[in-house]
Amino acid sequence: MDLLNTLVDKGLRRELPTREEALAVLATSDDELLDVVAAAGKVRRQWFGRRVKLNYLVNLKSGLCPEDCSYCSQRLGSKAEILKYTWLKPEEASQAAAAGVAGGAKRVCLVASGRGPTDRDVDRVGKTIEAIKEQNEGIEVCACLGLLSDGQAERLKDAGADAYNHNLNTSEATYGQITKTHTYADRVDTVQKAHAAGLSACSGLIAGMGESDEDLVDVVYSLRELDPDSVPVNFLIPFEGTPLAKEWNLTPQRALRILAMVRFVCPDAEVRLAGGREVHLRTMQPLALHLVNSIFLGDYLTSEGQAGQADLDMIADAGFEVEGAGTSTLPAHRSDAAAGAGGCGSHGGGGGSVCGGSAGSAGSADEAGCGSACGGCSGSSGRSEHSEHSEHEVPVPAQADAGEVRPELVAVRRRGAGTDLAPNA
Repeated sequence: MDLLNTLVDKGLRRELPTREEALAVLATSDDELLDVVAAAGKVRRQWFGRRVKLNYLVNLKSGLCPEDCSYCSQRLGSKAEILKYTWLKPEEASQAAAAGVAGGAKRVCLVASGRGPTDRDVDRVGKTIEAIKEQNEGIEVCACLGLLSDGQAERLKDAGADAYNHNLNTSEATYGQITKTHTYADRVDTVQKAHAAGLSACSGLIAGMGESDEDLVDVVYSLRELDPDSVPVNFLIPFEGTPLAKEWNLTPQRALRILAMVRFVCPDAEVRLAGGREVHLRTMQPLALHLVNSIFLGDYLTSEGQAGQADLDMIADAGFEVEGAGTSTLPAHRSDAAAGAGGCGSHGGGGGSVCGGSAGSAGSADEAGCGSACGGCSGSSGRSEHSEHSEHEVPVPAQADAGEVRPELVAVRRRGAGTDLAPNA
């Protein structure tokens, strides 16, 4: 297919596809799906080989958020029956993080619900980062605390944070339909604050909220312009008790096409498969490893993922390998740029990096990202091993129908951080 040959060539050169080409990927048929995955896989392997980076979420503070993000189980007015607790102590968070590190995670994502941190919260998270790094040599720590005020990104950097996550989630044109308590420009501003402070920026999206193909392309092109090192792709988990509880719009094939489009637009960025993969990709998850080079291990913020060992088996069975602690995730041209420019790795051939530039102001701590997984409620996810669900398989259906609530498809997290049960790692 001429389209795919063109996209592969551009991806290998780090050249930005046209919007028409990106839209054409989303419009491909199911008969063409394996060709699309194979083409995007060539780009993925060029920049990341067959390595898969493992990330682990620790939900420092769950629920009771004053923001009204429609996708989030922790939102203002949410009736989702999730865990609710205030700040974990540094030693509790460090203990939770240790489970993920033992499972092979090289990055720990510290997430807290809320509009944004107070200065006291930043101090608290700084002590938590210190506790985690004392116990786990060489571990990366990403913070996801919502909208940042002036100076807070610098303080997190000084405290030892390596990265900051804040997702754009959806296109600027449709953002006001999803959230009213902050703006799209607010989110952009926080990503730029992280860049300017020398933190590795992590920013992604949530698919499946009823958006159009144009919206998906818009938000991914905006991310390319912001140039984050990590791009988490979350798939909405429609929690009962949230406004988007009936939005079951995704098929495994649609999810794979979205991931392929992101890879073509952001060829040399860490593309992370985040919240919702178990619910929407289901048995097709191994195919996604040909498109992404990063996943979350274990559970998400407020929902459970598949068993950590199942993740590791899936990676091995698909012919991939877990990225070691001594290996740089990013290609040399990005990691070198980050080292020399305070955390902003330029895409080079066509992406426009806006390190420290300013485009507005930013929004609440999300759920899935560092992916909804860390940063940016992914529709409400939250990952951890023992719960009321047996040996930890997420319940999976026949295809869910749009327009109905499907609580049996969403496993609410009942283990790990904030509980007395062992985490899933």
